[in-house]
Amino acid sequence: MKPLPKSFYRRPTLEAARRLLGKILVRVTDDRVVAGWIVETEAYLGPDDPASHARRGPTPRSRIMFGPPGRAYVYFCYGSHCLLNVVTDKDGRAGAVLLRSARLLPGDQAGPTSAQGGNLVKGPGRLTRAFAVDLSWNGWDLTLGEKLYIREGIRIRDEEIESGPRVGISQGTDRPWRFTIAAGFKIPR
Repeated sequence: MKPLPKSFYRRPTLEAARRLLGKILVRVTDDRVVAGWIVETEAYLGPDDPASHARRGPTPRSRIMFGPPGRAYVYFCYGSHCLLNVVTDKDGRAGAVLLRSARLLPGDQAGPTSAQGGNLVKGPGRLTRAFAVDLSWNGWDLTLGEKLYIREGIRIRDEEIESGPRVGISQGTDRPWRFTIAAGFKIPR
């Protein structure tokens, strides 16, 4: 299947974080393909977001958050793992969506089986390990459709999305910019 086009990512970050739910993250390696429905995201904006790497404007680390949209923003966190974000919004305006959790498509065994069926890879560090994403993917164009990309999946309606505070941060915790697929929604097998 084709990757999401650049136009998908060229939207406000909060909207992109919601619309990425239900899409399929794909990683193609030399010996396997890992794919999973995105089930949890977090939005990070620009200078007005105290938890964002872009809060101080473009720096060597955050410059990628200012575009172009559709790129991977991967960084090392807590000295132990990489985190995968998707650059969003229009070129020149900072925005990125952290991919927090995915439910693997049938046949992939990179995470524990969940009560809803399928293997759940919960947490952004576990997600990057399951999908073999490291710092070398920082800046990767996700619209190429090869090696690492996001494609259409299932449509998640607004009433099937829950929001809450972002986690693992010390500032901006009052903003309900973490999005998950509502409990009880059944991901197809």
